[in-house]
Amino acid sequence: MREASDAVESIGWRYLLGTLRTAVAVTSLAQGSAVATKAVEACATDADRHLWFDVRADKVVLVLQSLDAAAVTNVDTDLAGRVSLAVREAGLETSADVASETTRALQLVEIGVDALDIPAVRPFWKAVFAYEDEGKKNGPTDALVDPQRQGPAIWFQQMDAPRPQRNRIHFDICVPHDEAERRIAAGLAAGGRLTYEDEAPAFWVLADPEGNEVCITTWQGRQPD
Repeated sequence: MREASDAVESIGWRYLLGTLRTAVAVTSLAQGSAVATKAVEACATDADRHLWFDVRADKVVLVLQSLDAAAVTNVDTDLAGRVSLAVREAGLETSADVASETTRALQLVEIGVDALDIPAVRPFWKAVFAYEDEGKKNGPTDALVDPQRQGPAIWFQQMDAPRPQRNRIHFDICVPHDEAERRIAAGLAAGGRLTYEDEAPAFWVLADPEGNEVCITTWQGRQPD
C-alpha cells in the first residue's frame, strides 16, 4: 500500500481501499466527457480491466484497480502516470483536493456489519444488495463489493458476545419498483426473514439471521395515485 501511494502521490492520485483515485476539475459535462475519453485512450487496451470513472459537470473522478486481483498493482501505478500526463497535455490537472461548495474531495464509504457468526450473515447482505465477492477474495468472512463500483463496500467485524443494547446497523436500499420482489426473495433465500410489510410497496423490512435490519424501498405507495 505504501509503495503504491508513494508512486502516485506527487501526481495527484491517492490510495483508498485497494484503489487509486484522483479527480479533475472541469467546467462542463462535455469537458468532463473529454477527460474521461483521454483517460481511456491513455490506458489503451488496459482500460477495460483497470479504469472506471464518474463524470459530472464540475468534476471527473478517475479510479484505477486491477479488477482481476481486486488490488492495486504495478500496472495501475503506471497507468496513473499515463493518465495524469494526458490530462496535463489537455491543460488540466489530476488532484486529490478537488472540492467546492457543491462537491467534496475524494472519499470512500464502507459499511461495517458487526456479527457473531459472519458466515451466517454474509450471504444475506450479498443477496439484498446484489453485491459480489471482491475478485478472488471469496471466503466466508471476506468483504462484499458493488459489481458496478457505485455503492459502498460491506465488511464484517467479529463480535465476541451479543450486543442487544445497541443498534448495530440499519440501511435503506431503494430499488426499481419491479425489482423489489426479486430482491426480497433473494434475501429470504439467503437466510433472512421478513419482519414488516404493512406499508409495502413503499418499504419492506427484512432482517438477517442475527436481527440486523434492512429496508427494501420503492417509490410506490408514497403518494396518492
